[in-house]
Amino acid sequence: MTKSSELDLSVNPESSAPGEAVSRGSRSTARKTEAASALAARAARKDKKHPAAVLVTMLAVGGMFGVMGLPAYAMNPTDASTSADASSLPAQSVVSSASTAAAASARDGFTATTPEELEAQKLATEQAATAAASAAARITSYVYSDPGPRQAGDDYPFGGMGTGLSVLGYYMGECTDFVAWRLNRDAGSTGAPFAWAWGNLTPGGGNASSWTSAWNNHGWPVSGVPVAGAVAVTEYMHVAYVKEVLGDGSVLIEEYNYGNYHQYGSRVIPAGSATYLYPPG
Repeated sequence: MTKSSELDLSVNPESSAPGEAVSRGSRSTARKTEAASALAARAARKDKKHPAAVLVTMLAVGGMFGVMGLPAYAMNPTDASTSADASSLPAQSVVSSASTAAAASARDGFTATTPEELEAQKLATEQAATAAASAAARITSYVYSDPGPRQAGDDYPFGGMGTGLSVLGYYMGECTDFVAWRLNRDAGSTGAPFAWAWGNLTPGGGNASSWTSAWNNHGWPVSGVPVAGAVAVTEYMHVAYVKEVLGDGSVLIEEYNYGNYHQYGSRVIPAGSATYLYPPG
């Protein structure tokens, strides 16, 4: 190659030689690099003079990365499910039922007591105390009038007469009819019209199980202290007649239909094993 041709190639802008194209690209890249370096230097000088700019730049860059990391659907303006206006949603209301209000007063298995309930409980307690004091006063003031010597043994007039009702209104040969007879005898009423019969003695029922409640309804004394002439309500809702309170505190009772069908009998029981219905009237 001649010298002139070499010179022509080095200065010909239209030349398409690969070496020359690479040289131009290198120079362009270098110029861009130098410009970027200059800009970076100026920015660095500015950042040194203004520290707040550094913080703003860091926040801006962090925000850009944060936005880029959001899910795609969060940035989709066409998603109706995320762009709904809260003011367009239907209004909601809460209705509190009576059962809900009642349940609200219960906590940990305990129910709150209202002032009215407390007052009712107080009144019930006072009434029970008054009734107990009244019953104790009746027992304390009760004086049993001993009718005199009692006939020994079985004096029941309706024994062996069948199983129907006696004139006293109880079944003959039963414990209740025998005790009703003894109460009449002690009151001096040994013939018709009798002082005490089913209608005015235990009108709520003839069974022995109803005698204590009948005494309470009448307001007659009911006690744990035995007296002669009283009715003893023993086990199995059986009634017997108290003939005598013995010196050791035990009680001698007479009865019918206890362990022997429709027959008379007597036995001694502990005083605390029965409830005692004092003679009526």
